[in-house]
Amino acid sequence: MALLELRGIVKNYELGGALVRALDGVDLDVERGEMTVITGPSGSGKSTLLHVIGCLDRPGEGTYRLDGEAVIGRDLDELAPVRNRRIGFVFQSFNLVPVLDVIENVELPCLVGDVTLPPGEARARATKLAERVGLGHVLHHRPDQLSGGQRQRVAIARALVTKPDLVLADEPTANLDGATATQILDLMVDLNRSEGVTFLFSTHDARIERTARRIVRLVDGRIVEDRAASPA
Repeated sequence: MALLELRGIVKNYELGGALVRALDGVDLDVERGEMTVITGPSGSGKSTLLHVIGCLDRPGEGTYRLDGEAVIGRDLDELAPVRNRRIGFVFQSFNLVPVLDVIENVELPCLVGDVTLPPGEARARATKLAERVGLGHVLHHRPDQLSGGQRQRVAIARALVTKPDLVLADEPTANLDGATATQILDLMVDLNRSEGVTFLFSTHDARIERTARRIVRLVDGRIVEDRAASPA
């Protein structure tokens, strides 16, 4: 059984009085441990697809199962624990809390919602992950004291702290210079290979395509290509 199963996903938006079909009958399976890239031109539906998978948006039609459990049809309160516990998020804008330091930002998902680990356990888990992603020397720095690459490392550690089934990364290298982007990609590849973290990317970045095992291309809300990535 696939970790992620989408069938016939349709998502429409109203824009300027016109109906725009952002996703047009998307079928997609993602196996546990995959490192998959969703690519395609601007407006092709990449971010919309990740938002549906991440339970940040609801489709108008279709079915969605996460590890065999139906997701579509649940109300917002029921979806909150799915987002918090089972799915990790890495965004291009980092989305860190500016008044919290590295450790506090990483442990935050463990202290809210339905996870609520004991503070000592949350702190220990956050510290281990922050050190794992190379932030051991800046544990008590706030985001404005960090470089862009360090902020994205905080975001990656935060995405992993609840031990989610799936990590969604929406343009994770968009705000990084070339050298830093390569370091971040190397880190995610290592986490995928050494710890089996399942990553699903949305990106324009050809460097991410070169690191993936599978490439899914969207055009006008439809999957037009789904293939194994060529060996680097």
